[in-house]
Formats: sequence, C-alpha cells, structure tokens
Amino acid sequence: MSNTTRLLKRYRVEVAASASSVLSTLSTFPLDSVKTRMQTYKYAGFLDCVRQTYQTEKLRGFFRGVTAPMASITLVRTVSFSIYQNTKYSYSGWVKKNFGVDVMGHVSAQGSYPNFWTVATFGAAGATAGFCISFIACPFELTKLSAQVSVLMADKKNCPRPESHAIAASYQNKGTLKTLGNIVKHRGFRGLYTGLKLHLLRDTLGTGTYFMTYESSKQLLTTFGGDGTHSNPLAVLVAGGLCGIVSWALIYPVDSAKSIYQRNSLMYSKGQKVEPVKIEFFKKNMYRGLGVSMGRSCAVNAVFFSSFEFLKKRIKAMDDQVQQDPTKRLQ
Repeated sequence: MSNTTRLLKRYRVEVAASASSVLSTLSTFPLDSVKTRMQTYKYAGFLDCVRQTYQTEKLRGFFRGVTAPMASITLVRTVSFSIYQNTKYSYSGWVKKNFGVDVMGHVSAQGSYPNFWTVATFGAAGATAGFCISFIACPFELTKLSAQVSVLMADKKNCPRPESHAIAASYQNKGTLKTLGNIVKHRGFRGLYTGLKLHLLRDTLGTGTYFMTYESSKQLLTTFGGDGTHSNPLAVLVAGGLCGIVSWALIYPVDSAKSIYQRNSLMYSKGQKVEPVKIEFFKKNMYRGLGVSMGRSCAVNAVFFSSFEFLKKRIKAMDDQVQQDPTKRLQ
C-alpha cells in the first residue's frame, strides 16, 4: 500500500468532507445569497428578490462573495466533523465511565431507538464543534455578507446616515481579500469578528441541534428499515435534509439578528457605536427568507451527504482493491 493510499484511508473523513463542501457550497450558493438579501432588506418575496437581483446585477449578483464561503465552509466543515467525531467518543466514554451507559454501543445495536443519553451526547458534541468553529468562520461569513449586499448597501436610500454612504459604497465590487482589507481599514482587526457573540450563539445551538437530529433520525431510519439502512443513500439524504431543516428553524432569528447587525456595522467606522439588534422569536420580520434557507439547507445537505458517503466508500474501496491486487499497488 502506498503512502498516498495510507493517508487517504487515515483521513478519508476529512478528504470527503472537504471535497463535498466545495461541491455543495458552489451548487447552492445562489440560494444563500437570496436568503441573506431577504434577511437584510425588504422584498415582496423570493421571486421578487431573484428578479431584482438579476435585473441590477445579472447572474454575477447571485455568486457575489462565493470565494469566502468556498474557503471557510470547506475548512469549517472539515474541522467541525473532526472535532465532532473526537468529542462524540470522548463524551460517550465519560458517560459510560460515570453512569454506566454505553452510548455508542446502544446506537450500534440492532433495533435500538434514540434515548436521553444518545441525544444529549450527540447534542453536546455538536455544540462543542459549533462553538469552536465560530472563531474560524466569523471573519469569512462577515466577508461573504459584505459581498452579497454590497450593491444594496451602496444605494443611498439604504444608508441610515448621509455620512455612512461613503463607507458603505467602499465595499462595492471588491474581491474577498480586498473586502477583508476594507473591513480592517474601517473597523480595525477586531472588526473581522463583528457579531461574534451572535455567531457563537447561532453555531453552538445550530450545530448541536444539527448533529443531534442527524444522528437520531439516522438511528430511527436504521431501526425502521432493518439492516443496512444506515448506508442507504435515501436514508442518508432524509437524515441530512431533516437535520438542516430543524436546526435552521430553531436558530433562524439568531442568524437574522447576526446578519442585520453585521450589515449595520459595515456602515460605521471603528469606535462608532452600532446599535445592538434584538433577537425576537416568532416575529415575522426575523423570519424573512426562512423558506429559502430551509430549501437551501435541504439542497446543501442532499448534495453534501450524498457526496460525502460516496467519496468515503470510493476511498475505502480503492484501498481494499489495492490490498487484494498487489500488482495494482501505486509506486
């Protein structure tokens, strides 16, 4: 077995997660762009946002800021999956040691159902991963948001103060690195972490809910479907889509507050006070674009998990083939 094959086998989760993230992000980015615009500005609806964006910015408008999330989501997903896998087994071991409950053994047992310990373990592991990745993702997401709404911010009618127009207009039509530099110029290096508290809250709750729902629904599908259901592409698709919908439904007002606060902050210079944005659950304006987000989440997870499972199997099959046929070993 060659060194390359050994590395692929050892890090197949990370390799599969990285490649799948690029594919899923690129294919569904227009929906993310529409979601952000609907959160931060008023439109009559999804189709109105699509129509206005195309009329003013053409197709390019739907892919503004795609570079930042391509890099950040790939990094974040890879790190998130790695942290989640490690903490899941660590927390499971702690539960077994202190309470005598074998969480992973229960999940693997045929005919088992989710219980308090499995839900709590997966939720805590996901929350830990979400908290950690927020420090990586926040600057990239701020850059993405800036690019997505840069044209709208530059419009004078969208500026709360006349003096903020020059700052807002400076973000228009800039690439990822120039946008990062522009944020630092106006708000300092700490400005890259504008909205971090809201980001931490969103990702801690959201990622915890995401993995908790994914693992539990996959366990249920395994039990209801019998042996092998967990490897069935349809089962993976349903579990992935469901975890995305449930997590977004829970944390969407937090995400809206984060997006609005970050948008507002981009119109101010360092030292100027930016009014906080209140998180309001069950208030209509905080749920603008929720349908788009849920549709996008289903699409992202359908592409991601299908690709993720496929690539993992291909890497494992390649390894098995090499071991079975020594004449085909890579030199």
